Amino acid sequence: MASESEQRPNGKRSLSLRLAAAGAIAAAYGIGVYALLQAIKPGVVSFAFLLVQPAAICAFISYVADLHGTSALERYILVPFWTFLAVVLISVLVLKEGVVCVLILSPLWLTSGLLGSFSTFYLRRFLTKGRTYCLTALALPLAVIVVEPSVPMPRQDYAVTRSIVVFASPERIWPFLRGIADVRAGEGRWNVSQDIVGIPRPLSARLIGEGIGAERLASWGMNIAFRERVDAWQENRLIGWQFLFDGSRGWEFTDPHLVPDSPYFQVTTGGYALTPLDSQRTLVTLQTRYWIATPVNAYASLWGELFLGDLEENLLAIIKGRAEQQRGP
Repeated sequence: MASESEQRPNGKRSLSLRLAAAGAIAAAYGIGVYALLQAIKPGVVSFAFLLVQPAAICAFISYVADLHGTSALERYILVPFWTFLAVVLISVLVLKEGVVCVLILSPLWLTSGLLGSFSTFYLRRFLTKGRTYCLTALALPLAVIVVEPSVPMPRQDYAVTRSIVVFASPERIWPFLRGIADVRAGEGRWNVSQDIVGIPRPLSARLIGEGIGAERLASWGMNIAFRERVDAWQENRLIGWQFLFDGSRGWEFTDPHLVPDSPYFQVTTGGYALTPLDSQRTLVTLQTRYWIATPVNAYASLWGELFLGDLEENLLAIIKGRAEQQRGP
């Protein structure tokens, strides 16, 4: 509940002015910290930006919104959600971040923001110098930025694997693993990553050469194109490759942090394997390997499992549809 003074017209006007001023300061501060990080190391995935800054901003706004310490916890809980809405607008309109990046950041920012608001609420009874508290909160991300470069970023390897049963022999499926020249609209399967988030769908893949050393040329929507160099080959059994993103194009649809050969995220290898189940059925398995180096690798890998898993399931559904209908590759 708001205090009696804030329920009066002048009190409400004063509260609105304080919130507007706090929001403007927080927005300028957030953009400034982002610009500072980019100036220090462009494209950096920073612990300060991901987790410390949201808590600091929400702690600051929560204090300014309740100068007299009379508000209920419910008002503090609302601060991170309104703050995050503003962050989304600023990120998309000013910082030009992609939808995928905003989606990935949202749970981290909301959780961190809630911690900042809760901290202010529970410390409120002990705070005698609000100006000191606000300055300390806003200085904390800057202090972390100074220390963070000296802490090595952990790097971890992950693999995403999906399988599907196809009612066809390995010999009939094999040509579709080499490539499909014309993926048609409507082929594949519905999934969150491509139908809601907007990650592009494959348009074609064709094999240049035979055996180890050959290259698959992949083309996806939004003018994405990249190469895959074959490094494993057993006809009618398996094909594997290394991803080559030198000279690739089309990644403008997302932000620099999610390009598949960035300093913090690299998709490295992939491949199909065929396992006969009986005379009429074959298990087709697709695996993609990648590594990430961020302050939140375990969390980021959950999104890798979702996005890459959806892409793999879509590709497997295309192969299943083609092989079972005996349409050409």
